[in-house]
Amino acid sequence: MKKLLILLVILIPFSALQAQREYLPTAEDLEIFASTKTYVVLEDNPISEYNFEITDAVNKYWDITEYEFIKFSEFKEKSLDKTSSFLYLAIVSFEKDKSLTRYNFLCLSLGGDYPTLGEMKDVVNIPVSFYGVDEENYAYKLGTLVNFMQKHVKLIMEDPDMVSQNVFKHYNDNMADIQNKTLYLVKDELEKSIRTEKAIKEVYPYRFKFVTREEIKEAIMNKEEDIVFLHKVGPEGVRLSARVYKMLIGAGDGHFYYFDFHKVNAKKPDALLLSDLKKLGKAKKKKTQ
Repeated sequence: MKKLLILLVILIPFSALQAQREYLPTAEDLEIFASTKTYVVLEDNPISEYNFEITDAVNKYWDITEYEFIKFSEFKEKSLDKTSSFLYLAIVSFEKDKSLTRYNFLCLSLGGDYPTLGEMKDVVNIPVSFYGVDEENYAYKLGTLVNFMQKHVKLIMEDPDMVSQNVFKHYNDNMADIQNKTLYLVKDELEKSIRTEKAIKEVYPYRFKFVTREEIKEAIMNKEEDIVFLHKVGPEGVRLSARVYKMLIGAGDGHFYYFDFHKVNAKKPDALLLSDLKKLGKAKKKKTQ
């Protein structure tokens, strides 16, 4: 179960919420969630880009529960209600990670009479960015992440047995489906050895395009069904031994087509690796029954 690392003061911004995420939802948790009202926690700063994007995303996609937007200053009191769930951004570290490297995660948690906010039970959480990265670097992706999160929750509600520490790897079974789409890649998010078209074509013989982050944002806004983009969450050169999450997500459909992570070391930089592209290039489509 996650643990709050600092005392919460009602006047601090909600991004200061720190927790350790280890909890996996049970079938009972998922049943409880289905009957809750979801409170979407906003930053108290009214001009926050996060607030604008998460509000737009929830209004556009969320239909799994009734929902309402609240300020972080209301979060602590509301969280005691076991008939409620909460969608919010938290700073996360992992209990077994001695470096206490921190990330921003989008979390969906159940309310209840817990000693601290950090002990609420997670239904699902998704890495959004490395801690300290400007929100403009990830806020535009929130619509896609919310869309995926809701579809994922529906999936595990139908089949609770699939919940595990590696639950997102379920989506890797369908990684070959990206071969029918155009893969959008930002050069500085790739291992240096694959930053040319020639190098990529040697291991990945399908459609791809080097793009800017602005082009990814436009594809998401336009809900382009034939575009898949890389969502990388890593330390951005800050420290070694940190995790690097690599997710390929449909700009229009909100599906995950690939999920993996590695730890940064001398041979594995903070990037999508050559080995990742090789797996994608060799992936075989499942035979239909």
